[in-house]
Amino acid sequence: MQVPNRWLLHPLVVACIVLGVHTPAMAGGLILYEVGTDNVGLANAGAAARAQDPGTMLSNVAGLSYLEGTQVTLGAQLLYGDMEFSPDANTNVPGSSSGNIIGWLPGGSLFVSRQLDERWTVGFASYGDFGLGIDYDDGWSGRYYMQNATLMGITFMPSVAYRINDNWSVGAGLRVMYALMNSELAVDNNPAGYLSVPDGEMTYEDDDIGYGTSLGLIYQPQEGTRIGLSYTSAIDLEFKDRFDPEGLRPGVADALASRGILGATTQISMEVPQTLTLSLYHQLDPTWAILASVGWQDWSNFGEVGIQLDSGDPVDTTLDANYDDTWHLSLGTQYRMSPKLLWSAGVAYDSSPVSDRDRTLSMPIGETWRFATGVTYALDRNSELNLSYALAWMGDMEVSQSKRLPLDDPKTVSGSFDNSLMHAFSGSMTWRF
Repeated sequence: MQVPNRWLLHPLVVACIVLGVHTPAMAGGLILYEVGTDNVGLANAGAAARAQDPGTMLSNVAGLSYLEGTQVTLGAQLLYGDMEFSPDANTNVPGSSSGNIIGWLPGGSLFVSRQLDERWTVGFASYGDFGLGIDYDDGWSGRYYMQNATLMGITFMPSVAYRINDNWSVGAGLRVMYALMNSELAVDNNPAGYLSVPDGEMTYEDDDIGYGTSLGLIYQPQEGTRIGLSYTSAIDLEFKDRFDPEGLRPGVADALASRGILGATTQISMEVPQTLTLSLYHQLDPTWAILASVGWQDWSNFGEVGIQLDSGDPVDTTLDANYDDTWHLSLGTQYRMSPKLLWSAGVAYDSSPVSDRDRTLSMPIGETWRFATGVTYALDRNSELNLSYALAWMGDMEVSQSKRLPLDDPKTVSGSFDNSLMHAFSGSMTWRF
């Protein structure tokens, strides 16, 4: 349908739509590889084939069938993003650079497996591998496009795996995702330009629970060689809220209300992408192993966001943020340095879900290179500690946006995120009973 002009003047909704794919440096979009497991030190190489601890549920639930007894992995990760936007001479909005929009982000995970008999193994996982948050400085030049934003998802997943024979294993898991969306942007309280007044703001916040599945298959042609295929289904999420204004001048608030921006309930529907991963784990000898992964993520569907605006002139449409599907390639190795010490390393490449033309201030992402290493140390026969590190580098990313804000002439924000990168520190403990 044709979208009404007043809808196109709805800045916060548009910002929320674009937020729907925000994640700097991680995977091809919002899905993180950097969860607190030893997979961090391999840059996702061999993830769907390794099956070395309960963390296999994150990448292939069929890997449960290779775990004996009862095993528990407790993990934590600490991410540090270094991303700052610097406006150039084409920007006609007064303000400063953005400051570092990411900073420190902690997280944790829990994986538990229980072997029932020679065929059946069950498990439970809790982890956060979807989304990140951005926080721009208050006075930055793009504040009328985006100020602060968060889109986070936490997954709870009961799983089961079945060992068909010595060569084949299958698995399935039910993914229950709790998701939170929060977005804030500034509103120009001085559109005429003759007063000196602080900006107002509008916020949008809601949460939802979505459901999906995780399916896995592992083929072991010989001892020490495994090929894994893992699929995760899409998860539908819906957020509904009214835009909450704060600090708006009466004339500005009245003008926004007359255009249906204030007071209307807005529903945003989006889809966490389906994914497919193919991995190889091959032991060359008792000390060396090689690992590789190829992955696909369906970000093109995620970019098609459903919008329902309940106001005097209801709107029900789909906006396309022009996302592309992404591809992942990774290669890694493991070296058994001693009976107690295992060293891992990996390198990976992820394509970008957006072209340079479609990159926005609320989605400052691009193609990503990832370099990782880690060590696993056996404390005793039944417990081991893993410490891993990954550097995700996106380089320089240019952004240029121009639009007419609700009460203003067209505003342009142009510039770049220079040398953007993310550090991921991970630690995990595994106990076997």
